[in-house]
Amino acid sequence: MSLPLAKQIALVVVDMQPTFLQAIAEADRITARCRFAIETAALFGIGAIFTEQSPEKLGHTDPDLLAVAPDASVLVKTTFSAFGAKGFSEKLRDESIRHLLLAGIETPVCIYNTAIHAQTLELETTLLQDCVGARRPCDAESVLQFLREKSDCHILPAETIFYSLLNDANNPLFRDFTKLVKKYGDQ
Repeated sequence: MSLPLAKQIALVVVDMQPTFLQAIAEADRITARCRFAIETAALFGIGAIFTEQSPEKLGHTDPDLLAVAPDASVLVKTTFSAFGAKGFSEKLRDESIRHLLLAGIETPVCIYNTAIHAQTLELETTLLQDCVGARRPCDAESVLQFLREKSDCHILPAETIFYSLLNDANNPLFRDFTKLVKKYGDQ
């Protein structure tokens, strides 16, 4: 079973490559929160799309994240927006995606550019604030503040978004979701 809105939503996991993660503040926590979002998206029937920045030079996505989304698309880019990845826009169009959930790195660069690009295309956009990171947290906070004040992006914790999608404790997915919340609760 999936949620009725799930087919209109995509979880976009941006550039979670070990080369980048080495420089990210709280990389282990962000990786764990991304894993939570990926597992929850799969439970809810929300497709995941991974982007990789120049993987021939910088390596591929963290294999532990790919392992929890074996059917996810992995798209290569050299641009700072996920929309520059070959096939990204077409995938969104072909699957009638209307809402993006953004996770990954780096908030002041690729997350920001993807969010702004999505806004220009009139896609609903939510940054999962506990699933994004940066080398310098103060830069990330400036970007998040700007997006809160000057854009239509929603910036909320992953649990808030997923509980909103569930809507009701009687939802058949609630019990399995609660297990994921507990599994990743201390992250």
